Amino acid sequence: MSGIVIIGAGECGTRAAFALREAGYSGSVVLVGAEPHLPYERPPLSKPASDAVRMKLICAKDGLADAGIDYLKGVSASKLDADAGTVTLSDGRVLAYQKLLLATGARPRRLACPGAERALDFRTHGDAEAIFSRAGVARSTAVIGGGLIGMELASVLRGEGIAVSVIEAAPKTLGRAVPARFAEKLHARHIEEGVDFHLGRGVAAITDDGVILTDGSMVQAQLVISAIGVMPEITLAQDAGLATGNGILTDTHLRTSAANIFAAGDCAAVSQTDGGHIRFESWRNARAQAETAARTMIGSLEPFTAIPWFWSDQYDLSLQVVGLPQPAHQSVVRPLGDGELEFYLDAGRLVAAAGLGIGNAVAKDIKLAEMLIAAGVRPDTAALANANLNLKALLKSARAA
Repeated sequence: MSGIVIIGAGECGTRAAFALREAGYSGSVVLVGAEPHLPYERPPLSKPASDAVRMKLICAKDGLADAGIDYLKGVSASKLDADAGTVTLSDGRVLAYQKLLLATGARPRRLACPGAERALDFRTHGDAEAIFSRAGVARSTAVIGGGLIGMELASVLRGEGIAVSVIEAAPKTLGRAVPARFAEKLHARHIEEGVDFHLGRGVAAITDDGVILTDGSMVQAQLVISAIGVMPEITLAQDAGLATGNGILTDTHLRTSAANIFAAGDCAAVSQTDGGHIRFESWRNARAQAETAARTMIGSLEPFTAIPWFWSDQYDLSLQVVGLPQPAHQSVVRPLGDGELEFYLDAGRLVAAAGLGIGNAVAKDIKLAEMLIAAGVRPDTAALANANLNLKALLKSARAA
């Protein structure tokens, strides 16, 4: 008898499978994963330990079996027939479903220059093993892309004493997701650590000797890594006629344009109350949307309302951002012992916060900021800037009000 089929065994798909059981669903659950491993978390991939890439499993094999989850590994979905309610797998099997969750994630954006095949992508455990095994013998590395992943990799490689050059087509690094204040501080720290930056220049070609830039200069490198972002994996949905854009389009309950088909995680572009769709790429978003999708599939109509949050560790610094900071927001800076916080207000209401500090210096305050955002507070800006004012006290006052 057909039940629920989940395509994608990453953080989102796997958590959704377990969330279905936790919510009391007793029908069949089939989890389809393209990789040959048990489901694992991606963030630890950029943080090798003892010269080995870590594989932090989301669950053990026994955990899947005990929950009654049928895990099909090493296969992918090649065709979706939304009218017939079936999914054809790469090994020829056809799965019938009553409800389908697309948690297909994202794939690395590809370089389009001569020699692009010489650059290694960073997305899977296999990618990480290839990079760090070669980095161990390389004397120099070029990282193409100055976003979060590129900069995290640069910090890890510099920590191993490897010469690193970061190539970024934009005039600044970390320009897309990181508030300017902290992007500048992280960039400065990379320079202190000896990273060589090539900004405002694209890649013309990749050769055996390194990377040729669009201005004709050469960046010598024995290892080249491409970290220019990801693209949502929407091919399956697109070919099946589902509505897509920058992701598989869903409503606030994560329902797609096709009956009984849902989408969540990096592949999903979720409808916003103020119009448009937004696709969130983060570990916690994958988990939060997994839970919402699971509840929706068994009949709940609770919308997805989680506040975006992500972190990035570079050297001994930790960046955390909660909410969606925008340049138009009013900014309030708050000093912190081993770090700094910045709050963002929209028409007086707290909507986002970011922090950068040593180790976990900002973690507690960012968590409190998240609760303040959820409470819809309109704080006094002088109070926010006052490092002597306890944010917990501010939250208590807001809740009392």
